[in-house]
Amino acid sequence: MRAPQPAIGQWYRISGEKEFEVVAVDDDEGTIEIQYFDGTLGELDREDWDSHWLEGQIAAAAAPEDWTGSVDVESGDDNNDSPPANPDLSSIEQRELP
Repeated sequence: MRAPQPAIGQWYRISGEKEFEVVAVDDDEGTIEIQYFDGTLGELDREDWDSHWLEGQIAAAAAPEDWTGSVDVESGDDNNDSPPANPDLSSIEQRELP
């Protein structure tokens, strides 16, 4: 019996480890590329996937609610006093092109 094909974009968990997302499946090489929430990349052999699944060690998991795990996103609550990205352009001197 063979385990189900891992779905790209689906989250899973191996017993005792962190959740991971399947980001690629290479049927020719027999590998499954995975990415943990913190951005760390990994790889599983299809044989390992099958044995873990059949032993009940891999299970589908819910995607994290906080999608910013591996993305550098700054909070909007930093009270930054810098000028806005699109300031009023009316103060710029206009001139005619030759």
